Amino acid sequence: MLTPTPLAEHIYFLLCRNFSMIAFTMAVEPLRLANRMAGEPCYRWELISKDGAAVTASNGVEVAVAKSIAAVQRECLGPVRSKMVIVCTGIEVEAIQDPAMFAWLRRMHAQGAGVGGLCTAAWVLAEAGLLDGKRAAIHWENLPGFAERFPKTQVKSVLFEVDHNIFTCAGGTASLDMMLNLIGDSLGPEIVAKVCEQCLIDRIRAPDDRQRLPLGARIGVQNQTLLDIVELMEANIAEPVSLVDMSRQSGLSRRHVERLFRQHLGKSPARYYLEVRLERARRLLRHSGLPIVDVAIASGFVSASHFSKRYRERYQLSPQADRREVEAGRGAPAAV
Repeated sequence: MLTPTPLAEHIYFLLCRNFSMIAFTMAVEPLRLANRMAGEPCYRWELISKDGAAVTASNGVEVAVAKSIAAVQRECLGPVRSKMVIVCTGIEVEAIQDPAMFAWLRRMHAQGAGVGGLCTAAWVLAEAGLLDGKRAAIHWENLPGFAERFPKTQVKSVLFEVDHNIFTCAGGTASLDMMLNLIGDSLGPEIVAKVCEQCLIDRIRAPDDRQRLPLGARIGVQNQTLLDIVELMEANIAEPVSLVDMSRQSGLSRRHVERLFRQHLGKSPARYYLEVRLERARRLLRHSGLPIVDVAIASGFVSASHFSKRYRERYQLSPQADRREVEAGRGAPAAV
């Protein structure tokens, strides 16, 4: 890496246990390439952790860091153009409960530093109180639990969000899009174009580009009327829409709607809707600390017993057992 000048933008990457390696590298590499394309060290970065110890990513790779949060607090940073902290997390982000870390993030933000999060790190920023009334992005798998836990945050299934000096992304390759956006704000479109050429990509995706495959590709259906009904289902999980209302909104008879589902999806609308709600419930169980009764309510079930029965039929184990399996697996690195 080039020797930084006093004007180099200084970025701290705070690595947390089980952070997503792809999200992290997709954020660091654009900075390296921007320096190279600009012909000068516009950015410099340091890896830090809570205690200064190496951190293991979710893929099992251990990454050494330069210093601890406490060391960063003590040191004199010198004249830098600006300071930025990017929190890197991945799986099991809900288990991060560190008041000292949260206080440090609030302090850095209060001092004017930009604070960002990769992949699931919006959860950490929200726990630190930095996302109240803010827009945020988080990986789609964690979005339902996040929305239930932090109702004051405007979270959406987008690639990334930049809300003043708070920026978050959904992880994966979305880190690249977000960092290219930030680089463009600082260095202009010409440098971004050169970085894109080096990365073999032809454009920066827009912030509101979808995280997941289009619904038709995801479920293997092209019938637009059926897709509209499925989208209606997915948008109404906590308070399910009746088949009568779905039929009315689609302009089709109830029998016609039932035929569409059986023809294209091989099951009734009621069965498909139940599976959609159970999938949401499973994500909430595995990626949030919500009590099981709250998971049931958020997934549109009127009672915990009915929810448990349906869950066991679908996944061959109870909600409690499923959560215990996930909790028992914590501590061993797992790919994400």
